Amino acid sequence: ESLLIEAVKYDGLEMPPKEKLSDQQIADLVRWVKMGAPDPRKGGTASLIRREINIEEGRRYWAFQPPTESPLPAVKNRRWPQGPIDHFILSRIEAAGLEPAEDADKATLARRLHFDLVGLPPTPKQLEAFLADKRPNALEALVDRLLKSPHFGERWGRHWLDVVRFAESTGMERNYTFPHAWRYRDYVIDTFNRDVPYNRFVREQVAGDLLPAKTPAERNRLKIATAFLAMGPKSLNERNKAIFQMDIVDEQIDITTRAVMGLTVSCARCHDHKFDPFPTEDYYALAGIFRSTETLYGTSGGQGNRQAGKLASLEPIGTAAKPAPAKKPVAKKADVPAKKTARKPGNSKRLKQLVAQQKKVKQELNEARAKLSDKVKKNKKQTNRALKPIRTRLRKLNKQIQQLRGGGGGKKKKKKGGGAKKPSGPVAMGVREGSPADCRVHIRGNIRTLGDSVTRGFLQVVKIDGSDKINARQSGRLELANWLTHADNPLTARVMANRVWYHLTGRGLVTTPDNFGAMGQRPSHPELLDHLALKFRQDNWSVKSLVRSIVLSHAYRLSSSPNTAGTARDPDNTLFWRMNHRRLDAESIRDAILTASGQLDPTPRKQSIISEIGDANVGRNANLTRRINESNRHRSVYLPIVRNRLPEMLRLFDFAEPSIIVGRREVTTVPAQALFLLNSSFVIEQSDHMARRILAATDDPARVRQAYRLALGRIPSDAEIAAATGLVRDTIASLPSGDDDGKQLRAWSGLCQSLMACAEFRYLQ
Repeated sequence: ESLLIEAVKYDGLEMPPKEKLSDQQIADLVRWVKMGAPDPRKGGTASLIRREINIEEGRRYWAFQPPTESPLPAVKNRRWPQGPIDHFILSRIEAAGLEPAEDADKATLARRLHFDLVGLPPTPKQLEAFLADKRPNALEALVDRLLKSPHFGERWGRHWLDVVRFAESTGMERNYTFPHAWRYRDYVIDTFNRDVPYNRFVREQVAGDLLPAKTPAERNRLKIATAFLAMGPKSLNERNKAIFQMDIVDEQIDITTRAVMGLTVSCARCHDHKFDPFPTEDYYALAGIFRSTETLYGTSGGQGNRQAGKLASLEPIGTAAKPAPAKKPVAKKADVPAKKTARKPGNSKRLKQLVAQQKKVKQELNEARAKLSDKVKKNKKQTNRALKPIRTRLRKLNKQIQQLRGGGGGKKKKKKGGGAKKPSGPVAMGVREGSPADCRVHIRGNIRTLGDSVTRGFLQVVKIDGSDKINARQSGRLELANWLTHADNPLTARVMANRVWYHLTGRGLVTTPDNFGAMGQRPSHPELLDHLALKFRQDNWSVKSLVRSIVLSHAYRLSSSPNTAGTARDPDNTLFWRMNHRRLDAESIRDAILTASGQLDPTPRKQSIISEIGDANVGRNANLTRRINESNRHRSVYLPIVRNRLPEMLRLFDFAEPSIIVGRREVTTVPAQALFLLNSSFVIEQSDHMARRILAATDDPARVRQAYRLALGRIPSDAEIAAATGLVRDTIASLPSGDDDGKQLRAWSGLCQSLMACAEFRYLQ
């Protein structure tokens, strides 16, 4: 099976290409491969061949310099700026010889704010109230109301879930479900709604299990937060546990450094980073931290899963039950140790007797094996027959013990969805402390070619005086969390401020939000980025305060309409002389359709479809595929996110790939999107519901006006009313004679579907 042997034998591949090796040379290679391909060379530890990285020189790069507050630049039009943000924007616009675009009208601004802050369109009543509000602070009042909405967390939590590659399955070759991933999703939504300081949010996700908690509920919340490190894809088909572990470690290094600091540190796994000042020792300093951490992702064994996982136990809330130990995992299996299971009254004595018998029979079996060991090779069948009675007794004892421990007996009954038996208590994905140890450098990333051991630590290029030294008895995650959120860390606040700016304007100040390194783009407005980062920290790392300051700036209120001069000199709108014309994301399009039809259920969905299905192999579960796309009236953030099996609408409209870090989604325009809006049973059904809503109006023009308010958030022009009523009349006339009410519904449903499919519905002006 060796690819090398195939090549030298010229069996498909031909190496060396010019002349085949002799038969004797090939035979020598075959014998060497059969020996396990040993390395005959003698010598010490393998060494790295490398270029020298100058850490001090690397620290001069802009991203590793501390953010500084610059004086507000002077501007010619002094009446235009309404705050520091506007000064930085306008000064660059004027320097280019341009002028900012006109302000957007109130209706456009209201729709923009609703989608940007809560991911939903304004209702006709909300829009009318804002348009009628003539107070000077009407805009501020609207912004404050939206920031307090529970839908804010659903919108902004989803942005973070893109970055942390949230999913409800492992992906890759053996795609197993994560039935408990929903807890992390709800934790993120709740965090943004409560406006938990961002530095605290980061610390909870990296080391929540190590932070103090005052109540059982808070302890549970902190455990759930660490699913940040457990959520990545898992190659459950990997046979080698060491490779599997290092792949998880690599994924954890990548998510921690890219999500929080915008750095591609994982590129240093096999060699020094080619572009940034990260020697491979820095990678393995971080690897030691995560190798000293146990990842609890909780997939059951069997069906090709060679890497079953555990889960973190949560403490029961609102019961008299004794709280579970803070750092004990619960295996997702029925055969958990007796001390971790509930026993029925009166069974304790009998259980002890059976366990004693079990030990005795196991000892008897081992002694019998030892006596028969010499005969095994000579007569294997006879040996197995001799051991069979003892094995039978042991199986019966195991069965009785399992029944007394509450694990049931006999064959485990599988659930309808193909999942295994659910754990008896509340559990979650996450991490916990493992066995603390430093990690040796893996030369070229190879687990079998090891270099020197590297003391656990952080990136040398980000030197923070007074940062905590790692406790030798712990993993180092707590110290890592403190280092990431230290006031002197130059990147953490910058990266998040840039993410917030991107989501509100459609373009980041750094257009590569997940890469602030040399291969990323430099900031278009470095002084503004530093201002936002410093303000973010000064405002106690409040995401809501940062959002508020941006949306109340004059720059945010600009129209998206281009002008000739601006388009000619700055076609990419790098200077932000106008607002970017943005397509809604997949979730907002779906939620807007449900809102227009009146069918949206605004309440949070309890748990998840995947939690109802339970443990399942995605590739072998037809029920799961059906349920992923079944009718669901809740907001799109609660849809099941199964790797390689996304709901159809999310997949078509450029939903974030859940196996990778996505700080910026791709936006495509493809025929499949138009075909979906034209033929999807979901869109047709919602069009019917919307038609029933507008048919309640007294006449056709009123119905058209209501349809436009529901779908587009504005009043139609007289020409649009005439065109729409004409379309409805023509549709009714083209239908076969019969049920007049049915013809009315079909005609108005067609108009509603046309509005849902139009570009104005899908784009923010």
